[in-house]
Amino acid sequence: MNLIKKTCQFGAHTVTLETGEIARQADAAVIIDMDGTVVMATVVAEKGPGSERDFFPLSVDYQEKMYAAGAIPGGFFRREGRPSEKEVLTARLIDRPIRPLFPKDFMNEVQVIATVLSLNPEVDPDIPAMIGVSAALSCSGLPFQGPIGAARVGYKNGEYTLNPAQTGLNKHNDLDLVVAGTNEAVLMVESEARELSEEIMLGAVLFGQEQLQVIIHTITELATAVNTPPVELPTPPDHSALLTTITEHYGAALEAAYSIADKMERQKTLQTIQSDLLQDLHNDADAQEDPTITKSAILSAYNTLKKQIVRGRILAGQPRIDGRDTETVRPINIRVGVLPRTHGSALFTRGETQALVVTTLGTERDAQIIDALGGSYKDPFLLHYNFPPYCVGETGRVGTPKRREIGHGRLAKRALLACMPSLEKFPYAVRVVSEITESNGSSSMASVCGTSLSLMDAGVPLQAPVAGVAMGLIKEDDEFAVLTDILGDEDHLGDMDFKVAGTETGINALQMDIKINGINAEIMQIALEQAHAARLHILGEMAQIIATPRVEMSEHAPRIISVKINPEKIRDVIGKGGSTIRSITEETGATIDINDDGTVKIFSVAKEAGEKAQRRIEQITADIEVGTIYEGRVARLMDFGAFVNILPGKDGLVHISQICEERVEKVSDKLTEGEIIKVKVLEIDKQGRIRLSIKAVGND
Repeated sequence: MNLIKKTCQFGAHTVTLETGEIARQADAAVIIDMDGTVVMATVVAEKGPGSERDFFPLSVDYQEKMYAAGAIPGGFFRREGRPSEKEVLTARLIDRPIRPLFPKDFMNEVQVIATVLSLNPEVDPDIPAMIGVSAALSCSGLPFQGPIGAARVGYKNGEYTLNPAQTGLNKHNDLDLVVAGTNEAVLMVESEARELSEEIMLGAVLFGQEQLQVIIHTITELATAVNTPPVELPTPPDHSALLTTITEHYGAALEAAYSIADKMERQKTLQTIQSDLLQDLHNDADAQEDPTITKSAILSAYNTLKKQIVRGRILAGQPRIDGRDTETVRPINIRVGVLPRTHGSALFTRGETQALVVTTLGTERDAQIIDALGGSYKDPFLLHYNFPPYCVGETGRVGTPKRREIGHGRLAKRALLACMPSLEKFPYAVRVVSEITESNGSSSMASVCGTSLSLMDAGVPLQAPVAGVAMGLIKEDDEFAVLTDILGDEDHLGDMDFKVAGTETGINALQMDIKINGINAEIMQIALEQAHAARLHILGEMAQIIATPRVEMSEHAPRIISVKINPEKIRDVIGKGGSTIRSITEETGATIDINDDGTVKIFSVAKEAGEKAQRRIEQITADIEVGTIYEGRVARLMDFGAFVNILPGKDGLVHISQICEERVEKVSDKLTEGEIIKVKVLEIDKQGRIRLSIKAVGND
């Protein structure tokens, strides 16, 4: 295939798509250049009819190569290692809008790899990667019901901006939103905001959807020029008769099962029905030698019936699985300070979803060093989300966090970032860990609420409490119902997962995933309005337990005292070979960090230890003032007087004539080494020598 290239103007950026020259043995490969940020997207699919599966094995990998930024990787091996959090999150960002655009009966394994080859620091590779993958899938001949486009939207001074420059994005914008969709509807939204209204957020989504149409048009032109023959799909088997049989024999039992509010009891009942169903129908099929009634076919029809029952009841206006209407939030129970020796903790329970959230405070040296493609930086706020198998009553592997856990942790972090205090106001590194101890719908939003409560319990001065809620959607043709605070079954059997988190004032984070071909502005507006009411309700429940951050931190939490010294005196505090600062640390038990600008941060668990270290540093850096009386220690005696240490590293001379009013024959008759005395500074000469007097103290 010859080189094929298409170009378009995408806001302020020129986007070039080309295929046919590189990675020609892949089913499709597209190189996208967006003003110097270059990404290669490749697609390879399993050949033939594929194995019999009950899931679509799509894998998406996103790789950032350090050479793209003209850098050599750090570490011993000097090569890229395990995926960074940014790479994992971008891979999820690509996966979420493309997965629902494959036919439900397509079960061939598909692997998508996006590799960053060149980086312009002003253009984040995530948008080019999403566009490149969409183009590669559109050119592959696979049954991909795209293409999709993607855009980043910023908001500042009442105006939306398309693909704003990444340099200073978070400083100069109130919004960082990524939207992906087809030419008809939105499929995915991921955003971080600063307490923006529902109207502004909806406007940003619609603005992005409108702007990405030029990308969809260009991808369509590229795919048309490539003209890859489509993969022939086998005709899906007709299981309508099997579905009718299952409905007749097990429909009533399933209806009753989905009226059981308790999740574990409901699952046990559903499992029993499934076992009976497989035993009856599979055995009958074997007896009748009917090869079309396979276990896979039975389970497919069974799942279809479950979906019809749950969705049909909701659209008919009947109560949901747990008896709620579409707008009610499940009962909430909150406890704070649940762990005795942690710096802050909270237990947030909403229905059958529960998060135990713990806050730990540390110094700036505890901040995480991020070795990113655009350069290294420190992150003082860490939020880790754990989803152990016991929280859903299952066994499973425990270890390295999976993509879902990293994604949910990042979503919760986005929700809190806008309300976190600056390091100047609160000079601590903060780590929050959300342990999901029970799960039945939206554990990420429980983590948002639990994190806000835990931070306030730790005394972190949040600008405002933050809460989150997950919304769902059931849509059949023109009928639809938006669900507040969805259950796990409603998420699994529904068409949308729409998560909104923020304060009483506005939205901080919004994440939306659509499982159908997209939704319109009307549905999004209704979802945002219901989410707003639910968020205010949850914030009200939280305020009954703790409404503002605690004034006093836990006795086990570290204290940080910040003082400013003359930068020229930093060496005095450090001492020769670090001897002075080491002695202060050993004597007080405090940890001391000194910045080049003279900012000294004293870190200690005990308040007294920090104050003692502060006094020592202030003494070391203090300037001696003429006429001031000091309390000092006699360091050594001489024939002509005594040297007295009045401040750390600062000695002055009391001449024998300045010891007392009467004549002194011998210094040792009046003073002894180690004695504590009061002296007055008489003079500091040009060479910095200090003259002291004891008798002048008595004259004052």
